[in-house]
Amino acid sequence: MKILSIVGARPNFMKIKPIYEELKKRKIDQALVHTGQHYDENMNRVFFEDLELPKPDVFLGIGSGTHGVQTGTMMSRIEEVLRLEKPDLTVVVGDVNSTLAGAISSIKMQIPVAHVESGYRSFDMRMPEEINRILVDRISQFLFAPTEDAVNNLISEGADKKRIFFVGNVMVETLLSHLQKSKKSNILKNLSLESETYGLMTIHRAENTADPEKLIELFASLAKIGHKIIVPLHPRTKKVLEELGHLKKLGANIEIIEPLGYLDFLWLMSNSKFVMTDSGGIQEEALMLDIPCITLRENTERIVTLKNGANILVGTDTLKLTSALQEIPKRKKIYPKPPLWDDKVSKRIADSILANPELFAL
Repeated sequence: MKILSIVGARPNFMKIKPIYEELKKRKIDQALVHTGQHYDENMNRVFFEDLELPKPDVFLGIGSGTHGVQTGTMMSRIEEVLRLEKPDLTVVVGDVNSTLAGAISSIKMQIPVAHVESGYRSFDMRMPEEINRILVDRISQFLFAPTEDAVNNLISEGADKKRIFFVGNVMVETLLSHLQKSKKSNILKNLSLESETYGLMTIHRAENTADPEKLIELFASLAKIGHKIIVPLHPRTKKVLEELGHLKKLGANIEIIEPLGYLDFLWLMSNSKFVMTDSGGIQEEALMLDIPCITLRENTERIVTLKNGANILVGTDTLKLTSALQEIPKRKKIYPKPPLWDDKVSKRIADSILANPELFAL
């Protein structure tokens, strides 16, 4: 058997790492394809080194572009790779354009698809990621769901129950296996920080960065709070703030830093007092680390983070944000962990693939 895995953005790397290692243990022939959807040479190297991932067998170097151009270019190039590699199964992870391109290219060539992180739904069709999730789930033969809510979403949409596997959250497996190693990071020393004396913020989604007034208003509200905020700034957000001439006008309590590698970011988050983000994965990591999370979105596909009390949705409403920040000291310090969010997710995925050969037949 040969399995081809496709990654393209940094969250994909954390999700594919345990799966790649588990399949390697079982001596399954593999090929790792990196589309280059999000690519910064230095950050790419740091992430692969931190995660101890092998150099991709194929790097496509697609880069950024409109959704149509990017996805279409990926499909064309992935098709060439599939013809050469001739895999028995394609594994795609998450909800980025690389995920969609890999799934469509594979199924059109009669190659079955396994979708890791299947069934997440925000029920917001304005999100490109939501469209990707729905389409990939519809054409995948193996649906690896991270939560019970995700399983229920798939069932309600009419997915064949034989294709649904409740395996847990594979990104949690990566977090658990790297938490001890992250303690060697010098990031707190480098930034002259003490544990629990700062908040950590990430912001990158188009709905938050495309509207200049909304973005400036958000940073203005942060300048008024009594917390130090560390912001590893996403290139997209940095570009917008620079074009607005606002990057050097942020509040004195806001410290902008360069994007971080996985281990540095994990340690910085582990020691933060709270997290503000519009990232899905960080909502989950905050729950596992028992860090209160404030999500700068109107909705989330990570429903379990709300149910377990680790997360609050505020959008970009400054009043809601201020209120949520004031509530931080009152929030619980330990949050219930969802079922199967453990160190055996990749084993369950590999077991399910090998135990269900009938799903390879299209």
